[in-house]
This record gives sequence, structure tokens and C-alpha cells, in this order.
Amino acid sequence: MTTQPTHDHLVTDRSLLSTKAYGTGQHLAARQSLYQWQTPRHDLPGIVVNELAGIRGAVADVGCGNGKFVARVREDRPDLTVLPMDISHGILGAIPGAVVADVQQLPVADGALGAVLALHMLYHVEDQAQAVRELGRVTAPDGIAIVSTNSQTDKRELEHLWRQAAGDVLGVQEGPARVQLSARFTLENAPAILGTVFGEIRTIPLPGVIEVTDAEPVVAHLASYEAWSDKMGVPFQETIERARERVNEVIEAEGAFRVTCLGGMIVCRRTRL
Repeated sequence: MTTQPTHDHLVTDRSLLSTKAYGTGQHLAARQSLYQWQTPRHDLPGIVVNELAGIRGAVADVGCGNGKFVARVREDRPDLTVLPMDISHGILGAIPGAVVADVQQLPVADGALGAVLALHMLYHVEDQAQAVRELGRVTAPDGIAIVSTNSQTDKRELEHLWRQAAGDVLGVQEGPARVQLSARFTLENAPAILGTVFGEIRTIPLPGVIEVTDAEPVVAHLASYEAWSDKMGVPFQETIERARERVNEVIEAEGAFRVTCLGGMIVCRRTRL
């Protein structure tokens, strides 16, 4: 396993998150698009909709990003009131009814929600314990929270690729690790964190293999970390271009570049606070 960056503030800086990282949906869309080449293809919004069966009333998508899940839930469950929330005003622009809100202090009454979604976002929260308490506070006693993140083993090939490319640029055998977003809240440690508030925890693992015959999807994924470019310890664009060359070399030699993925969803039922 690659060495993790040591400063959590790199992925929890609210000012950076609401501007450079997620001021628009561009970088998030680049990371999401890589999964088009994954086998098997997991319909993540569809999984959420299935887990919402039996839920009534209001559902908040906290850290909703570009609204991918909001749109699907509204389409498939028009009986639900969906409340999109995110700390970035810019990324919310095209989502009807969206409000700027922080998961550490939600503008929602106690027990008001049938369900709350926190999808690939809790690793960005400085005080995760407080965030989980808030998710529990706003969820009705018979409601659920649906959380998602990645395993600590997810996409190791991309980490190896980055360090090799960075090493080439720096003239050393292996360069520094890039900022890794989900390292603070992984599929392995999330159940314990969530279990401090929620009584029932069920993990849905979502493994897969991404296989590309064109370097561009991988390059776009790496480039989506531009918000942290000055924290990488290596010339960012030069490393991106060297990574492109390395991916093309692998494709020429092996026919494809492969990335092993392991993400997952965690479905939580509230316990008494």
C-alpha cells in the first residue's frame, strides 16, 4: 500500500473544496466518468433507489455534488421530497431546490428525514464524528443513512502510476504519493465510525475492473486532482503528461491498461441517540 499524505487538511479545507475542487462539476465528472469502462458496471443511483424502498417523506442528499443521485431519486421516486445540499454554491447551480449546507451542522429538524445520503463525501469532513451525529440526529427512528466510500485497496494501480510518473519527472525511482481523498474514511474503517450512532450497519461491496484502450480516461481522472496540484510535491502537468506516456506504453504492450476497483455503500439504520 502506498504511503498516505500526512496532512488531513489537504482534503478537508472548506475554502479549497468549495472553489478549486468542487466550484464546478468538472473535476467530479472526470472522476465519475472513469467508471464507464468498469466491469461489472454498477448502477449506483439504482442501488440507492432500491435501498429507499419503503422510505417515505423527505430525503436529503448531503454533499450532493453535481446532483447525479438527486436526479435519479427524483425521477424514480417522485413521491419523495429530495433535499440537495452541498458546501459548494458553484456546483449546485443547476440543481433545483439545492441549498448550501455543512454536514457538521445541518439545517434540518431532529428526526425529519426518512433517509439521508452521504455519498463519497465524509472523507472531506474535518469532524467526522460530529458529521455522523448530525446524520443520526436528522434521521427518523425508522429511517436510514446511505453512505459510500472506497476501500483502502481501491485503484492501487493509479497510485503506482502516479508515483512512477512523478519519479520519472523528478529523476528518482519513485516520486511522492498524490493526495488520496478517501484515505480518511475507507470501506474498512467506516463501519466503526458510523456504528457510534447507527445501530445496524450493512456494507454492500462493489468490486470491479476498469480496462481502457485509450489513455484519456485515466489521464482525466489524474488531472481532476488539479485543486491539490501545489501540494503534490512534483510538477503537476509534467507528471500528468508522463503518466499519459506510461499508460500508452502499457496499452501498446498489453492491449489495455487495467485498474482494480473496490468501492461500496454502507446502509445504516438509526439507533437511539
